[in-house]
Amino acid sequence: MASTHVDLSKAHWLKSSRSNGDGGYCVEVADDLPGIVPVRDSKDPHGPAIVFPAATWSSFVSAVKDTDLPGV
Repeated sequence: MASTHVDLSKAHWLKSSRSNGDGGYCVEVADDLPGIVPVRDSKDPHGPAIVFPAATWSSFVSAVKDTDLPGV
């Protein structure tokens, strides 16, 4: 699989509204980049990010909201 570098230095990161600040599992997403949605661990803001195509991320969020996921 080919790897492509995406410059996320100017991304505006948003922490999950489910984050409670106790050091638990939290994610941040950047929703201001055309065509992609990067996701990272909020406890490691300088660590790696997973970058999804915007349509794929939208489908995932819809499935989570509708609880339309296998095994849920």
